[in-house]
Amino acid sequence: MPDFDKPSTGGIELRHGSAWVREAIELLSSMRFAISALSVLCIASAIGTIVPQASPDINYVNQFGAFWAEVFAAFDVFRVYNAPWFLVFMALMLISTTLCLIRNTPKMLREARAWPLHVRDRAFVAFRHRHENAVTNESQAVLSVQQATDWLKSHGYAIKNPVSNDASLPVLVAKKGAYNRLGYIFAHLAIVVISLGGLLDSEIPTRAAAWWWEKAPINLAGLNSAQEVPASAKMPQATPTYRANLLIPEGQTSDMAVINRPGGAFLLDLPFELTLKAFRVDYYSTGMPKLFASDVVLKDKTDGTLREATIEVNKPLIHRGVAIYQSSFDDGGSKLKLVAHPLSGPVRQLLPIELAVGQSLPLRSQDQTLALEVSGFKAINVENISDQEPIEDPFKKHAATVLSPAVNVTTTANQRNVGPSFNYKLRDTAGQAREFHSYMLPIDLDGAPVFLVGVRNSPDETFRYLRIPADEDGSLNEYMRLRVAMANPEVRQRAAEIFAQRSAPENLAPALASSAKRALDAVAEGGLEGLADLLEQTVPEAERDRASDVVVRMLTSAFWELWQLARVDAGLPRLEQNDTTLNFTQRALNAYSDSQIFGAPILVMLDGFDQVQASVFQVTRSPGKTTVYLGCLLLTLGIFAMLYIPERRVWVWRRVNGEGQVESVRVAASSTRHSLDFDREFQELSTHLKPH
Repeated sequence: MPDFDKPSTGGIELRHGSAWVREAIELLSSMRFAISALSVLCIASAIGTIVPQASPDINYVNQFGAFWAEVFAAFDVFRVYNAPWFLVFMALMLISTTLCLIRNTPKMLREARAWPLHVRDRAFVAFRHRHENAVTNESQAVLSVQQATDWLKSHGYAIKNPVSNDASLPVLVAKKGAYNRLGYIFAHLAIVVISLGGLLDSEIPTRAAAWWWEKAPINLAGLNSAQEVPASAKMPQATPTYRANLLIPEGQTSDMAVINRPGGAFLLDLPFELTLKAFRVDYYSTGMPKLFASDVVLKDKTDGTLREATIEVNKPLIHRGVAIYQSSFDDGGSKLKLVAHPLSGPVRQLLPIELAVGQSLPLRSQDQTLALEVSGFKAINVENISDQEPIEDPFKKHAATVLSPAVNVTTTANQRNVGPSFNYKLRDTAGQAREFHSYMLPIDLDGAPVFLVGVRNSPDETFRYLRIPADEDGSLNEYMRLRVAMANPEVRQRAAEIFAQRSAPENLAPALASSAKRALDAVAEGGLEGLADLLEQTVPEAERDRASDVVVRMLTSAFWELWQLARVDAGLPRLEQNDTTLNFTQRALNAYSDSQIFGAPILVMLDGFDQVQASVFQVTRSPGKTTVYLGCLLLTLGIFAMLYIPERRVWVWRRVNGEGQVESVRVAASSTRHSLDFDREFQELSTHLKPH
């Protein structure tokens, strides 16, 4: 039999059974183990509160770096509440607290019912609260005891008058608040109930159900419809608990949600069909969303009843124990009008394209076939525009650094809406793809409008942005006209000659034209890095710094003449040199150089769109929610009982002298918690017993 009465913080000690079972139960039921498990859960919960949970992996890479993101992911820090080790500790906490209750509850209930009848009067001096009332005869003693009895009853004390022949034992024992021990029981029971509710709402029931029904998650990427998903990856309506995502475009209906799991996902059959009638978004003046809501129609699969409702953030729709929350919003297959601009070759051939988000189209460019895949669209982008310069030293060896982040998403007061954007991929025949992020409208950076087009080789990277200057009409025409001219060797030759004629005497013009032509050719073939390589090959190191300044001025002037030739060939007049046109020249030169390392033969820009919005819902079944609420109620009651219901005990003795005469009445009291209220209460009792 277990030993329940041993006063120790250790666990239950069994006298029978195997040794390892006895030791395991003793360990699990000990207070030290319970506190240790609770400490681990508290630390893990703090981590889960600080670190955003279940975000896209790229967000963690950007925040912590690739190395630490991988380390944290190995310990499930980003999904801590469903991490196996977290669930194990929660289960151990439940078991340990349950065993502690089994061990201590009987003893506490016995103590609550017990009466301290055998406290002798010699213990009187040990009490902090004590009073001795002298009497001269038996009647005064009886009166004092009766006064104490009446006063204690009027203040809610339970009274017991033990009968004993021992004069040293009390003649009256009173107690109040003995059942404050229920606070301990309720508090610990609350931990058990809350832990049980947490386990019920964890992934454990879903994993158990998947194992029982022989289900396995799959990668849903590339699947066009739910019919293509095998039955082994579909969870039934009877799934006990889940937290799934549901995306519905406007005007469409869905009854299948997605349960994301490590390594894949399940399709969940919902007990209803949900139709999105309309999705509404309200914005602040900065462009930040203020409110988004979904007008939906729910059709029950069991009885066919229809229910119209509006789902807003923190205002879910609950149907048959399933809660539907407004999570976010996304694109629902918007139709985009695109224009493909070639980034190489002496000819500008614009290719108009119409694609919906999620569709793809084969493209032919430079004797290679690429697949254009439109992966996303946003009509509104609220960004904090950085003042970072794209390039400082045109002869940096690593010119790729100029493709730096141009849009900073950190929270500042400088945020504004920069207009629509879309994401696309260019995939080659080998299956390798680069992802691009293109803004539709020019964005003012450093006092001049530029088109931003980001590129990255994998989702783990951040976008690096190419900055293409916009002309006075807010278009790419001037830059693309200049790019075509730059790709033509004959135009470069003419521009170099015109520059030389305008900048040097007739006898020096041919040599200057040759140098300018070599500079233009180097940039045309390899960007500014190609020009830097040319200088390293032809100029001694000691003279390289001085020569680079001369070459940069020569290149800029020759590039200006190339631009004017392109305009004249297009039937446009030459421009006057001023701050605006010279700034455009420098930006165009930087953009042309950066395009050499852009990694794509074409540039796809957004020309128009027909937006189709979609609402993203979170669908949850949480059978443990009610259990957790019950646990919170028990915890509240337990804490209230422990803090505000102190146990108080009072003893009354009749002190008898050696001759058997009563000479005084002694009163002593104790409380589990010292307070001023108890001091005043005992003082009132002492005053009440004084002779009147």
